[in-house]
Amino acid sequence: MPKKGKKLTPAEVGALRAWIDQGLPWDPEIGFGPIPPQNLEPRSPEMPVAQHEANPVDRFMDVYFQRHHFMPPQSVDDRIFARRVYLDTIGLLPPADELKAFVASKKSDKRSALVRNLLSRDEAYAKNWLTFWNDLLRNDYRGTGYIDGGREQITQWLYSALVTNMPYDRFVTELICPNPASEGFSKGIVWRGFVNASQMPQMQAAQNVSQVFMGVNLKCASCHDSFINDWQLSDAYGLANVFSDQPLEIYRCDVPTGQQAATKFLFPQLGDLPATTNKQERLRALASVITGPKDGRLPRTMVNRLWAKFLGRGLVEPVDDMQQTAWDPELLDWLAQDLAAHGYDLKETMALILTSRAYQLPAVDSGEQQNTNYVFAGPDVRRMTAEQFRDALTSLTGVGYTAPDAQLQLDESVRQKFGPKLQAQWIWNEPGAAQDAEAGAIYLRKTVRIVAVPEEAAALVYCDNSFEMFVNGHKAGAGADYAKPFVVDLKPWLKPGDNLVAVQASNAPGNPPNPAGLLVYARIRAVSHGKERVMDFVSDRSWLVTDQQAAAWEQTGFATRDWTAASELGAFGIAPWKLPGDIIARQFAAKMGGGGVRAALVAADPLMVAMGRPNREQVVTTRASTATTLQALELTNGKTLATVLDKGAANLIQQNASGPKLVRSIYQEAVGRNPTQGELMLAEEVVGDTPTQAGVEDFLWAMTMLPEFQLIY
Repeated sequence: MPKKGKKLTPAEVGALRAWIDQGLPWDPEIGFGPIPPQNLEPRSPEMPVAQHEANPVDRFMDVYFQRHHFMPPQSVDDRIFARRVYLDTIGLLPPADELKAFVASKKSDKRSALVRNLLSRDEAYAKNWLTFWNDLLRNDYRGTGYIDGGREQITQWLYSALVTNMPYDRFVTELICPNPASEGFSKGIVWRGFVNASQMPQMQAAQNVSQVFMGVNLKCASCHDSFINDWQLSDAYGLANVFSDQPLEIYRCDVPTGQQAATKFLFPQLGDLPATTNKQERLRALASVITGPKDGRLPRTMVNRLWAKFLGRGLVEPVDDMQQTAWDPELLDWLAQDLAAHGYDLKETMALILTSRAYQLPAVDSGEQQNTNYVFAGPDVRRMTAEQFRDALTSLTGVGYTAPDAQLQLDESVRQKFGPKLQAQWIWNEPGAAQDAEAGAIYLRKTVRIVAVPEEAAALVYCDNSFEMFVNGHKAGAGADYAKPFVVDLKPWLKPGDNLVAVQASNAPGNPPNPAGLLVYARIRAVSHGKERVMDFVSDRSWLVTDQQAAAWEQTGFATRDWTAASELGAFGIAPWKLPGDIIARQFAAKMGGGGVRAALVAADPLMVAMGRPNREQVVTTRASTATTLQALELTNGKTLATVLDKGAANLIQQNASGPKLVRSIYQEAVGRNPTQGELMLAEEVVGDTPTQAGVEDFLWAMTMLPEFQLIY
């Protein structure tokens, strides 16, 4: 084979391509694939994309376009590019102020700088890409298998891997040869009883590993020799043997054959697996072979998944059948080579694709049918994921989730960033309330001084049993679950100077004795002269309390002559509540570390199910893109969406004094632009000069139904 840098002849390229497509090892002397026609070398690991004279992806695409006699159009404008790349990297709509600054910038490298900036937002990035990996790795927060312990979460491991940008080869190694935090993937689901041989946990592990990391579908070959490809029953059992505590007997169509399976890798040419009784040794050997330098299938499968994620269709389709021919094999091979050359840094490959002209072309509608004569002409029009759609609703309405279902432990840097600066106390109107308190409501007030307009302002609230919180007379939040934390957004209602925070806390009747308590930790931060200003406040004896309700008690002008100091019951870890020590940091990290409590961190609600979030009982590598009857019903009559829009309308009315101002604000947040004159006139008719609840709710629904809102162009 030729040395790196030597231009290959067409015959050599064809032979090498066929050689790789068979799963055979790539010659170390030429790297990981054929040298392209331009004699293009891999980028130096020290050289970022922005410093290259031309994005390497586009040098391949130039040749591809010439070959297909296609003249690519102009790139999309800044607004469309920004919206596209925000959703693809961190899963959120671009905030109106950030989008405005980006569009106004005259810097020539602003697009590559934006990509790097977004990829550096580690927590927001991790929360977006949890969706992608949860689908692939069958990870969720509740569902079939979790009740009886047969299925284990890998949420903490996965989130940490994404936040730290764990190299992909190590990521794969820790899933195949797992530690206790990552073993939930390869164990598969331990089904209740014996279903059939093709679905035993060891076979599921083989199916999952081959599908996710190698782009190989073994499901048909797990029952008999495959009818859809060349994989045989012995191949599936050979890989399943790696995950078994004892040698497996081969079952053909659920009938025992009397033959024992040999332990082997799908591509024996890449290396032998030891036929040892030591399972850990077999797993280490399998991980070593899959992530080793000879296995070109691992990086090719991964870069193909990234291309499909960002541009709507893989270089190879289907993405789980990497035996198929890529529509640009040289580009696929070079991207895989570049991923390996950069230490399997997925963010580097993402930056490479996202800064390419190919990614920035206008979106095209490829339709629902897969075309065998496909020619790339631009990214496909894509739908937001269910999680992105729900997070976009949160951005638009201010109505999100109150707490995550994924209980993540935090690394030290995150704990330091979001940890408490003050000691919060459980409080009530009587000192023994932690043991027994009278049923009924109490009313609490505290005046808080804010020295600058806050950039972050939220309160973590626990209340046994329920509460309503008001800020300067506006209802900011409520909760009615004593075991659940609620994170209340304070930012819309706070102003520089004195601010009144008032809480109505209620204790339900109980027998035996019923405890009662309220705990508040408010995180208030502003940046002044480049330094962070901390203005946190907590529940303690400085709050005033009464059990007598009076008119306008939550308003700023109310006199509290007969109110008394609240009783401190103890720190947040006291019985009977026993809150964990990192609960404050964990909740604020979830709320503020990348767009509030993100949809990826909660169990699926009816809206997300309707919008295509799978149950994750099986590996899902591609979500359905077509609309369904269930979606139509949920978007028109669903309670989940209706509740969000109802609460969102109330929020927006309180924040905007006039109809035109509100309409412009919603357009800027929803679709990143101002309304046209015709749109403005029509919207004002719906909303009214003085916005009404029903009018704003109808307008919000109309905006969220727009293709411009739901689709990624």
